[in-house]
Amino acid sequence: MKVLFFGIAKDIVGSSEISFSEGLRKPDNVADLKKQLVDSYPEFSKLNSLAVAVNSEYAADDVTLMGTDEIAIIPPVSGG
Repeated sequence: MKVLFFGIAKDIVGSSEISFSEGLRKPDNVADLKKQLVDSYPEFSKLNSLAVAVNSEYAADDVTLMGTDEIAIIPPVSGG
């Protein structure tokens, strides 16, 4: 499972992607992934919204994650 980070999420993690390998517990669903991110990177708790895309489709918290999924973490965007 590969997780890609964009914008401030990339800055928080310090990398544009991480992979859940054999040694790491893979999250069961999107909500579980968000919790793991906040537990590992507390700065995520300061983001007021966070979009998650699974295999290029926006995903709700109850979407089940598979080991082959590509997940994108998309933080809120501001601009004008």
